[in-house]
Amino acid sequence: MQGEIRATAFNDAVDRFYEMLEINKVFYISKCSLRTANKQFSSIKNDYEMYLNKDSNIEPCNDPCDLPTIQYNFVSIGDLGNCSGDDIVDILGVVINIDDVTQITTRATNRQVSKRDVTLLDRSEKSIRATLWGDLAEKFEEHVGNNPVLALKGVKVSEYGGRSLSILNSTNVMVDPLNLKEAHSLRGWYLNVGKDTTIESMSGQRSDGSMGSRNFKTLGQIRSEQLGMGDKPDYITAKATAVFFKKDNCLYKACPSADCNKKVIEEGDNNYRCEKCNKTYPNFQYRLILSANLADFTGNQWVTCFQESAEAILNTSASEIGQLKDSGDEKAFDQIFSEANFKTFNFRIRAKMETYNDETRLKCSCVSATPLDFQQECRRLIEEIKKLSAL
Repeated sequence: MQGEIRATAFNDAVDRFYEMLEINKVFYISKCSLRTANKQFSSIKNDYEMYLNKDSNIEPCNDPCDLPTIQYNFVSIGDLGNCSGDDIVDILGVVINIDDVTQITTRATNRQVSKRDVTLLDRSEKSIRATLWGDLAEKFEEHVGNNPVLALKGVKVSEYGGRSLSILNSTNVMVDPLNLKEAHSLRGWYLNVGKDTTIESMSGQRSDGSMGSRNFKTLGQIRSEQLGMGDKPDYITAKATAVFFKKDNCLYKACPSADCNKKVIEEGDNNYRCEKCNKTYPNFQYRLILSANLADFTGNQWVTCFQESAEAILNTSASEIGQLKDSGDEKAFDQIFSEANFKTFNFRIRAKMETYNDETRLKCSCVSATPLDFQQECRRLIEEIKKLSAL
């Protein structure tokens, strides 16, 4: 048997317990006040809430036990029209569009905070805009070019622009939750049906199941519009063809730690030193940093492609390329780059002026490289033609 309840701490209790509490850890909690739940600020199905005070106590549970799973009460996006503004709900949706991150100044603190809008779709064939804030908005860039499933517990409904969602500090955000069967089912529906359907937006706009326009520009527009010249980087999507790769020095030996990509120092005797981690390892992992020349009908542009985007372009993992290089099989090594030449992708590109050795120049890096989906590409081009015809 399992259930869930909301617990709130104030003042000194926050300082005492904040560093201790961790997600997916089990704790013994005692000496709390129990009060009637304010359903306006919670989607949890419980008539009561716990309040932590100066007498409350929390202790880690080190006994082996099965972790309880998060309980969701998902609301269909199509039913959000029946919700009032400021309602707190649980939502499951496929991300069909990811906007660029922007910076806004909050009225309350007069500080800049990162903001990013994403569009979610579910089986109701209706979509809604959800707003991400802070670090979550910044880190969501890694999902550009993909269609992750988001499970949101405790997200706020807003009546701004029709209906929209705002992800709060208290919102639990799960990206592609592996243990949620509803997420797998929604993923299957999207791949077989949803991505090809025309949908209605609850946020006052119409869209289809594609990733949207994603700020498509040509390579020539990077220079003609002086992208990357401002204080913040500019992000665009460009349909381009890879026409040349610099194969020399495209690989480096990196720290094998999952959270570190720093280049290691070879100390001999199969020992590799990572200065960032301050550790010596008996092994390393190969990582790619590939310079690629991209071209379209307006010109060409050198871009730097890091691990994930480089592997997508070359259709080969960094470790496999490293093994070929170590084995001295130059023919097989060169063949990987030859086969990747003249392949066309939708490239997500970051443009920013950077200074190196007292020289300032435009640096373009590849955030993601996605193979063309010709159905989506045709729909996008048709929309562009319609916009031009209306001028």
